[in-house]
Amino acid sequence: MLLCGLKLTHDGGIAVLDGSDLLFSIEMEKLDGSPRYQPLDRLELVEEVLLREGVHPDEIDTFVVDGWFAAAGESRPLLRVTREGRPATVEVAPYSEVEAGPGTDPLRRYTFDGLPLGSRTVGYASYHHATQHLLGSYCTSPFAARGEPALVLVWDGGMVPTLYRVDPGPPLRVRSLGGLFPVYGSAFADFAAQFDPFRQAGAPEPAFDEHTMPRNLDVAGKAMAYAALGRDEPDFHPVLGAELARLPLTFDTGVELGQRVGRDRERLWPGASDADLIASFQGYLGVRLLTALRDRLAELAGTAEADGSAAGPPNLCLAGGCALNIKWNSAIRSSGLVREIWIPPFPNDSGAALGTATAELVHRGGTRLDWSVHRGPVVIPAGAELPGWQSQPCDTSALAKVLHETGEPVVVLHGRAELGPRALGGRSILATATDAKTKNVLNDIKEREDYRPVAPVCLEDRAPEIFSPGCPDPYMLFDHAMRPGWAERIPAVVHLDGTARLQTVNTRQDPFLADVLAAYERLSGIPVLCNTSANRKGRGFFPSPEAAAQWGRTSLIWCEGLLYTRRP
Repeated sequence: MLLCGLKLTHDGGIAVLDGSDLLFSIEMEKLDGSPRYQPLDRLELVEEVLLREGVHPDEIDTFVVDGWFAAAGESRPLLRVTREGRPATVEVAPYSEVEAGPGTDPLRRYTFDGLPLGSRTVGYASYHHATQHLLGSYCTSPFAARGEPALVLVWDGGMVPTLYRVDPGPPLRVRSLGGLFPVYGSAFADFAAQFDPFRQAGAPEPAFDEHTMPRNLDVAGKAMAYAALGRDEPDFHPVLGAELARLPLTFDTGVELGQRVGRDRERLWPGASDADLIASFQGYLGVRLLTALRDRLAELAGTAEADGSAAGPPNLCLAGGCALNIKWNSAIRSSGLVREIWIPPFPNDSGAALGTATAELVHRGGTRLDWSVHRGPVVIPAGAELPGWQSQPCDTSALAKVLHETGEPVVVLHGRAELGPRALGGRSILATATDAKTKNVLNDIKEREDYRPVAPVCLEDRAPEIFSPGCPDPYMLFDHAMRPGWAERIPAVVHLDGTARLQTVNTRQDPFLADVLAAYERLSGIPVLCNTSANRKGRGFFPSPEAAAQWGRTSLIWCEGLLYTRRP
């Protein structure tokens, strides 16, 4: 049984399941160096990607299209795309069960006709956008693998933070436990975009309309880092809350709050910098999220609604774009409110094609997904010849030696690309972390702002010695403090606030990267390297050594056992 999930709007993607096995999930931005957040707006790409992966479109049993919201002035969610230059309209499910109407089952399945693929049109299913986030997180979790119930907190750009309970059954059942507080997930990015350096005044017109590509998709992650330049002032949180309470809940609430606070800052917080305001709004939202979650769990305590068991704290999955905020994630994890927390490496819409295919799997009786984070596009090897470069065989030990002896960053392209927005060793730039200047070098070659952090990748069994808490974190979704003495030894991976967005690696999850780290540790005594994404500014991961060579901002590229060195 082959199920094909499609995400047509921003962060477009194509995912195929064979029963409960994930064969691949291809994000459009990771094809041929496409722009970040690229939608799947040309349906001929569906056929091209399927055929490239060895699947004929006629072999697909069911196509499933992710839901979305209706455009301004329209009563139904309709997505405008093309097929070989001809316009097509694809109707989909609403964004969530809230838009669908009171009492709507979060697992409601919608069916439509008329998806143009090849020389024919096919029928297709569709599920709420919130549902794909919910099931994409739960069904990839250790809870699903163990057959355990869990709560799932979904906070995405177009919805308020909403708590669900999942009972794995079978059949799997979902119940909404309601919204936690009335703030859309886009509010933080929209607020930050009213201040330097994210202010939108004079920005070029977007390439896509806001229905397909909502504003400020690239702001939230940068603003999370920029907040370290400011001060999160708890005494300012009530002021933010009061100002927010004066505004209606709309998609413009974050914009209006930012404009109001910016205009009245000398009255509200004399002398506050832009970074102070951004840091404090991030802190306010994190506290409000944690407080609302604590209150809701207290209401559920001792009931089966907690997670299906009245004994002890519940399991919790996080999903939606807000689950990329490592500060909020870490606050929940360290709070003691939950027994165990799970966030997939694709909590934002990069996992939407996979999530909507998973919704169809659940409809057919499935409860869990067999998956790997390395199910993106296959790297396109260059062979021995790359014009202007010389190549030589290079295994993992030799790669570690190059990193150690040269101190230069190396583009590393290996196997299938990672799912989600974080480079985890398959499409990475690796570098040593022992020189503080390395962070500046990496930010410079990537044309990034100097406040942007560089993540550490560390052998899992050594992480507790270096980081606090130092627990396994394979997907860079939490922050960690530095243990005494280590910030001085690996300064390149320490953020301005003294924390690090850690990635841990073991031989089971990623034998290639674990081998590189182990070999580097034998040479240096340090089991940590810098890891940042291998991509051109504003584009997805490099698909091949040729693409990295054309970019040309490093002199070393490693791909599938070959090291390419730029000729003098």
